[in-house]
Amino acid sequence: MIKVNNLTKKFMKYKNKKEKEEFYADNKITFQANEGEILGILGPNGAGKTTLLRMLAGILEPTEGTLEFDNLNYQNNEIEIKQNIAYLSGNTKLYDTLSTYELLKMCSDIYSVPKEKAENRIKELSQILNLEAFLYNKIANLSTGQTQRVNLARCLIHEPQYYILDEATTGLDIISSQIILDFIKQERDKGKTILYSTHYMEEAENICDNVIMINKGTIIHEGTPEQIKKDTRNNKFKGCFFCYDWRCF
Repeated sequence: MIKVNNLTKKFMKYKNKKEKEEFYADNKITFQANEGEILGILGPNGAGKTTLLRMLAGILEPTEGTLEFDNLNYQNNEIEIKQNIAYLSGNTKLYDTLSTYELLKMCSDIYSVPKEKAENRIKELSQILNLEAFLYNKIANLSTGQTQRVNLARCLIHEPQYYILDEATTGLDIISSQIILDFIKQERDKGKTILYSTHYMEEAENICDNVIMINKGTIIHEGTPEQIKKDTRNNKFKGCFFCYDWRCF
C-alpha cells in the first residue's frame, strides 16, 4: 500500500529575463493506492503527473508532504523501499549495443538477484512479454514496441511490489500496447500495487480500479472510472479530457 499525504513540489521559473517566480508542479497531493489495485493518474501534458511519479520513485525530493510504503516512511527507509519499486519513465534510454538478454542480466546483477533465479526470471518475463523472438538481438535493432517491452522487463527483473509506470504505452502499436496492459492486469491480480499514469481515457477505463485526475498540480476529481463517468454524465470515459480548462469537471 502506498500513502501520499500533502505531497508538494515547488520550482522556480523565469517570469521574464530578469525576474523569477515560484510555481507548484504538484500542490498538496493526497491519495492512497492499495495492494491488488491499479490506480490511474490522469491529466493533460504539464498537469504534474511525471513530477509526482518521480517523487514517488525517489528521483525528486518533495518540497513538502510525506510518503509511506506499507507503513514505512520514505525518508527513513529509502533503500529498502527503492529495492521494491519498478519505475518506468517515458524517456528512459537503454544501452542499445546490448542484446535484450544482456540488458536483463545486467539489471538482475544490479539488484543482486541470484544467478539461477535471474535466469528463471528472464525466461518468465520473456514468455509473458513476448521477448523470445528478439531476446538475443541488439536493442538498437528493435522496434519501438519491442524496446518498450524490454524497458518494462528490466524494471521487473527483481520482482518488485510497487509499480510506478509513466505512460507505458505511448506511441506503441495496438499489439504491443495490449501485451503490456494485459501484463499489468495480471500483476494487479498477484497483489501488486500499481500506479499508472496515462492521458488515454479509454486505457484508464480498461485497466484502472480507481483514478485520480490532476490538472495544474492538484487533484480535481477522483473515484472509479464508473463514478467519474456518472459524475461527468459521460457514457464513455473520454472526450472531456482535452478541454483547456477542464470545465467538464
